[in-house]
Amino acid sequence: MAWSTRQLADLAGTTVRAVRHYHHVGLLAEPVRQSNGYKQYGVDHLLRLVRIKRLSELGFSLQQIAEMGELETLTADAVQALDAELAESIDRMQQIRDELAALQEEALPTDLPPELAGLAGDLSDADRSLVVVATRLLGPSGVDAYAEMLRYAARQDPATDPAPAFDALPADADEDARQELAERMYPSTVALLQNNQSVRRATEQAPRGERYFTRNLGEAMRDLYNPAQRDVLVRLSRLLDERGGRP
Repeated sequence: MAWSTRQLADLAGTTVRAVRHYHHVGLLAEPVRQSNGYKQYGVDHLLRLVRIKRLSELGFSLQQIAEMGELETLTADAVQALDAELAESIDRMQQIRDELAALQEEALPTDLPPELAGLAGDLSDADRSLVVVATRLLGPSGVDAYAEMLRYAARQDPATDPAPAFDALPADADEDARQELAERMYPSTVALLQNNQSVRRATEQAPRGERYFTRNLGEAMRDLYNPAQRDVLVRLSRLLDERGGRP
């Protein structure tokens, strides 16, 4: 037989571009050329191209197909490996569908990891943004730790929660207001730290080190909170050190 590139592609149900790509990556041997320079493909080329197309449709990568060589049938190991990859892909796709359904039904924020999105409803925009930054700096262990902390916070009595006062604190709040708020925040902060020590462990095990985490989180706080709020946090940290409130 003597088929042109276009004819070969049509017979195999693929494109000329795909045929040329398979030549380029070494999956399909180059045919001999006629005296006029045109390529001349035979039955062997068609059979090989049909196999490549079929394996690609089944989900095998071009590298995997290349490793199979000229085998006409699949080995059990190859089938099992691909089946495992497909099962993992299906699980991931189902997880994405579940996340999309939750985002649509509950109008959840898209900047938070799925584990935290449903737990951050009562956070201010600044606090939520800080959690996003923290989890990116801490990695997967940080996501789990912050999820635990948010679940703990949700169980506390809103009547004694100083967070609304902190969120509403104006940038020009006077010294007395700042100190009073730091004092109000101290008991709940101690309880939060003592009951969520996984956050501390995640900080110590941050992928780029605790110092990197602390420095970058501090810079994020400067962007997210006004001067009075940052001063309250400094005063609160000082109280924790002076009174031994850190676990």
